[in-house]
Amino acid sequence: MTVAIDEMVRTLLYEGYALYPYTPGASKNATPTPFGIVYPPAYAAGSGATFDHLQVECRLQEDGDVEADVFFLQPTGERHEAAERRVSLGEPGEQWFEHEGLSGRVMLEIEPGDETLVRLRVENHTEVPSGLARAEALASSLVSTHCVLRTTRGRFVSPLDASGCENVNTWPVLVGDDDAAVLAAAIFLPDHPRIAPESQGDLFDGTEIEEALLLHVHALSDAERESIAEQDGPVRELLARASATTAEDIVRLHGALKPAAQRPTTDLGFDPRAGEAEAVVDGRVFRPGGKVVLRLADRTDPYDQMLDGRTASLERIYLDHDGRVYLGVTIDSDPMQDVMRDTGRYHFFFENEVELIGPDDTEGDTR
Repeated sequence: MTVAIDEMVRTLLYEGYALYPYTPGASKNATPTPFGIVYPPAYAAGSGATFDHLQVECRLQEDGDVEADVFFLQPTGERHEAAERRVSLGEPGEQWFEHEGLSGRVMLEIEPGDETLVRLRVENHTEVPSGLARAEALASSLVSTHCVLRTTRGRFVSPLDASGCENVNTWPVLVGDDDAAVLAAAIFLPDHPRIAPESQGDLFDGTEIEEALLLHVHALSDAERESIAEQDGPVRELLARASATTAEDIVRLHGALKPAAQRPTTDLGFDPRAGEAEAVVDGRVFRPGGKVVLRLADRTDPYDQMLDGRTASLERIYLDHDGRVYLGVTIDSDPMQDVMRDTGRYHFFFENEVELIGPDDTEGDTR
């Protein structure tokens, strides 16, 4: 397994392991909040939203060897204490596993055809009494279950496009660069997901904004830091890593416009990230530094309606592939205008939603 896939699996494995503010006394950290749970059968039978198994089906474009790895966390103590587990199958077949009272089975099957059907099934066979509460059932569950299927020949069809596949309790996507691996994840992902290079490491809350989470860690009190330090290893490592981040590290996590495709190698004569020098629409010339009045009466969003009639400074001009103009502005009456400008956070409007004004015009509400 490549390093990139290893990193992706580990990040997903700890999603929901602990949630900000990470302190064990916080009510939302009373139990882990993971995805990808394979419950014991006696508990799973009580609800149509709980499962005692996980099934992955995907298509392979030609016959080839297929291997499978199943990763999950096994709760081993109160709150977030857990042990990493891995079950591997080097070829089709089945394997039973037993880990400190947790038992289950992994089965890998291959059905040849025009496009080979690959099926991986993970089952929890742990016996527990009926009537358990969720927290009790989690102690006998496979938590944050993720699977990786790999082939040594051929390539997988994207699970997002494959037909005739039944996936239960998981959402598979292509992973890696050569379509030779499928990741069955516990959350929705696109094909070929990757971890942002700016990321400072696992925060167990990957569906949130990493910049905000790191700022929250820096705002913790000494008492909160002490209570976090008493928790298990992954949480202590999180605290140490997050506390060590610098202001420059956090700035690098701030949102930025990035091209979706490779930039041309030819010299464009300008920096595309800076936008256009000007745009002419119906005889009106828009340039960065100009002033406009927002005319947003046709917008239904309450916040947009609050901005209707406000005077704004034109900061950026962008064009899409069809030539449509997008005007990025900051609001003159906003006390955070300089901060928004310095951090590149703009409000965007179309040319028909603004009225261009000159430096001597006084119309526009600057409340």
